[in-house]
Amino acid sequence: MSDEEEYSEEVKPDFVRRQEKKMSELDEQLNVYIDEWRKQKSKEEDELKALKERQIKRRALRGQQEIALNERKKREELERQKAIEEVKKKEAEEKRKKVEEAEKLRQLIIKAEQEKRRKMEDERKKRAHEEQLKRLREAESRKQLGGRQGYGSSAQGSEGAAEALSKTKEQLAEEKAICLSIRIKPLNLDEINGRDGLKRKADTMWTQIVTLETERYDLEERNKRQDYDLKELKERQKQQLRQKALKLGLNPEALTGKYPPKIRLASKFERRVDTRSYEERKSLFEGGNLKIIQEANEKLWQDRMDEFKKRPKSRLPKWFGERPGKKKNDPPTPDEEEGAAAGGAEEEIETFQPEPEPEPEPEPEEVEEEEEEEEEEEEEEEEEEE
Repeated sequence: MSDEEEYSEEVKPDFVRRQEKKMSELDEQLNVYIDEWRKQKSKEEDELKALKERQIKRRALRGQQEIALNERKKREELERQKAIEEVKKKEAEEKRKKVEEAEKLRQLIIKAEQEKRRKMEDERKKRAHEEQLKRLREAESRKQLGGRQGYGSSAQGSEGAAEALSKTKEQLAEEKAICLSIRIKPLNLDEINGRDGLKRKADTMWTQIVTLETERYDLEERNKRQDYDLKELKERQKQQLRQKALKLGLNPEALTGKYPPKIRLASKFERRVDTRSYEERKSLFEGGNLKIIQEANEKLWQDRMDEFKKRPKSRLPKWFGERPGKKKNDPPTPDEEEGAAAGGAEEEIETFQPEPEPEPEPEPEEVEEEEEEEEEEEEEEEEEEE
């Protein structure tokens, strides 16, 4: 240290020394505060670090717990589904057993019914076959005897036709095959011996062809006749239906169609048949709004006419005591006499009332005094309010 510094230190005044002392104290306090702050901060950092570690541990523990919980839930769900499936399997098995038992019973019943039906069908076919053979033999015997009859001419033919309509296709095909086997006889070529045998065979076949053609012609004519009869019957039926429709008041072709005529209802809300005639139904569409307006105007005119007739009759006013339009020598009418009597009575009743006298005008002095009094009263009222 030099002499100047020693001198300067010795020469420092008191306020400088005091100031330096204060500064040193402040520095010490600041150092203490900084140390405390650093300790507090390090403590907080340690606590924060410990909290973070605890949070990490808790998260890991929670994750493990959630995994265990999910696994437990999955096991429970699998067990529940397994139990439900087992119950469903048991129910399905029981249902299947019941269905199988019912199906077996049904099959047994169906089989018994089919067996019964088959036996009945066989018996019926056997009887029909026997009857057919018997009928064909009888027909052949009649033909050979020469007593040929047209089909449908007897009751037996009509019964056969009705029976043929009630048969199935299989039965008709079977009967056809039987008929063909009887009619188309096999050729016995062994019996033909020489020219004479062949000639006899040709003659028999020719006679058979003639009989078949004759039967075919008879059947065609019979079919034509039946078609004509059916047309005639249909035409008769149409004529009858036309007459019936005219009696009911309908169109002549109303009942001749495929379907019956529509029933005309009185209203779509009521299932009641409309019994009105054509003229009555036509009148519903005549007039319309114009008719309604005309009826309303007629009613209004009638009401006003009645009101006009009920009015009090007022006589014509007299001019200088005479009726207007009256001539000098005309006699007085009863209306005038009544009017005169009524007028005289009214004149007698009326009395003269004099007009009220006008009030005298107030003098100007009195008007001034009244105004002064009013002003004084107003001033007193203002003072009282204040």
